[in-house]
Amino acid sequence: MQFILEYQWQLFIILESLSWMMLLFFGGVRYWFGKRKISAFFLALFIILLALEGVLALAVYNETGEISQFHIIIIIIFLLYACTFGIVDFLKLDRWMRWKIGGWRQIDMLSDKDRRLIAKQQNPAYIAKKFRISSLIHTIIFLTVQIGFWLDGTGSFHAMIPYLTDWDWVGTEDLRLTPYRSEALYNGSMIWGIVFAIDFIWSWSYTLFPAKQKK
Repeated sequence: MQFILEYQWQLFIILESLSWMMLLFFGGVRYWFGKRKISAFFLALFIILLALEGVLALAVYNETGEISQFHIIIIIIFLLYACTFGIVDFLKLDRWMRWKIGGWRQIDMLSDKDRRLIAKQQNPAYIAKKFRISSLIHTIIFLTVQIGFWLDGTGSFHAMIPYLTDWDWVGTEDLRLTPYRSEALYNGSMIWGIVFAIDFIWSWSYTLFPAKQKK
């Protein structure tokens, strides 16, 4: 266990890198070589590697007995993404690989439904709507989790009010001035807040500054 605690970040990076490699192998073997059974093996390895990331986080928690920044990044950012937006992105990646590899092999691997979806995804109005929806979902998840963290740290909704009316505590190095219970939750939330702000601005830029329709 000492090895896992000492190299937890390196192990996570290795598992995450291998999981992406398995996705690439899945597409190459399935669509370039036409080996569907073997490609299913690589897809299964991808799922196993994601599960191992969860096991790694659980092992670290069992040893330390506390939720750290490591857990927040793995569980909230990576595993939560994989189980929500990641599924949609995987389907898009699969469709993109069939389109590209099919073009290289001069074989039509797309169905009529695939072509309709590709055409729809080039429509600025559809793109803007999709990003608005994803931004709304991200906002709900972010606020729900943060309310849970604040309740855990303050004990009541009434005690949360001063932190909502005065944001001078944001960025402080003194945990006692924040509504969070632990340093890990505070630091993880600050990182997530930055990611959330960037994602929110990026998502709504498609509505405020729509691109031109692609031919």
